[in-house]
Order: sequence, then structure tokens, then C-alpha cells
Amino acid sequence: MEKLQPLPTLTTPEPTLIQRCLQQDRLAQRQLYESYKTAMFTVAYRILADADDAHDALQEAFIAAFTDLNTFRQESSFGSWLKTIVIRKALYKNKWKRHYETYETAANQETPAWQGDITGEDLDYAIRNLPDGCRAVFTLIEVEGYSHKEVANLLQIAEGTSKSQLSHAKKLLQKALK
Repeated sequence: MEKLQPLPTLTTPEPTLIQRCLQQDRLAQRQLYESYKTAMFTVAYRILADADDAHDALQEAFIAAFTDLNTFRQESSFGSWLKTIVIRKALYKNKWKRHYETYETAANQETPAWQGDITGEDLDYAIRNLPDGCRAVFTLIEVEGYSHKEVANLLQIAEGTSKSQLSHAKKLLQKALK
């Protein structure tokens, strides 16, 4: 089997690539894949905290994207549309082990302030070691920028559960990073 060489960065305009992908052009599919694979893997990995599971979610997301590309209305960028698919695939993959616990939170609780020198590696390690439910909520809200309402809809949980999971995640991170 011939080893595939990496393609250069996306040079063909995205709408043109999408049209070519709709015509089953494998080279165009590969160009889109190469352009988005790293960013989308990162999204999946942040949710799943497991490289193998993240690769699986990424593969499933690209298969779904190329299969359902005719439903892409181009109202947003392809990357935004694909990111939604990646997040849903990662959450689905994580669903069997995701676990939400109830945590009491004060109504006006302040976000804990981080103290000391924290490296990106320290933070990444601490996030990966959060309980599954806390990690999913923390990643979607603090990293991906979703609202509690959007997270509640994505994860099929109450908005209050999203808020308590985020609060608990921050407490766990603060404790882990001390």
C-alpha cells in the first residue's frame, strides 16, 4: 500500500472543495481532512481524554461529515459545522462512561482565582483527570465557548447540572494545581 504524503495547507477555496467533495472527489476530501484534522482531534481529545477514543471520534465525525455534506447549508464555516459533529461524536462515545454527580453550589459563588505558576502541561493534565462529566462541561464551556444552555442541550442534562459540574470542575482543578 502506498504511503500518503501530507498535503500542503488548504489552497483551493473551501466552497470549491466542498463542491468537489459532493462529487465524491477523494483528493478534495483529503484536503479538507488535512486542513481540519489537528484542530478537530484536539476538540475530541479534550472531551474524551483518551487519544484512541479521540481518533475514533474524529474518524466517525469525518465519515458523517462527508456522508451528510449535502445537508451543509454553508451558513457557517465548514470548520464550525464539522466541530459540532466532532463534539457530538465525542460526547456520544463518552456517553456510556460519562457520569454526573450532584454538587451543592452557592448562588453567588465566585470563581476560584488561580495562584502560582501553572504550565499548560499542568493544566492539560489536570483537565484530562477530571471526572468525565466535569471534563465534558468544563471543555465545552471554558475551552469551546458554549453557554450553559447549549451544553445542557448537547449533553441532555439540566442547565443547573451544567453549572454545578463547571463549578465542581473548577474546584477540582484548583485543588489539583496547588
